[in-house]
Amino acid sequence: MDKSALFIVGFFVIGGAGFVWQQMQPAPPVNGHSMTPANLSGLEVGDPIVEVTLPSELSADAQFGEKVFNVACAECHGANAAGQNGIAPPLVHITYEPGHHGDGAFLSAARNGVTAHHWQFGNMPAIEGLTDGDVKMVVAYIRELQRANGIF
Repeated sequence: MDKSALFIVGFFVIGGAGFVWQQMQPAPPVNGHSMTPANLSGLEVGDPIVEVTLPSELSADAQFGEKVFNVACAECHGANAAGQNGIAPPLVHITYEPGHHGDGAFLSAARNGVTAHHWQFGNMPAIEGLTDGDVKMVVAYIRELQRANGIF
């Protein structure tokens, strides 16, 4: 075999190996991230989706936020933001870490609602009657719950 034929064969072998290697890589993350929802099999509708460890103490802002959360958010997102299977996702979950869903995302969600994109619970409607300050306190509460559960 002359050098040209050897080069061509080598080119196709290396190219084929590269193609096979690329096809074996994991699929790209959905919506630009690798966050995956919790496994919900075995849970009844309304069951908490995650187990939430409560912090030993909440800041004054988080205490106020907890009160607002319990009135405006817990009906769907569950006690302590643990989510409810078949109803709404947990906010104490890696999906809602500050680096992926900043505080402004919560404000926008409360103001405008959210089109479902991480979980299969349907769209979230806008929440009436909350001020931006109320939502900021709710975010303080959620962030303190997240930190107590290893989500930074």
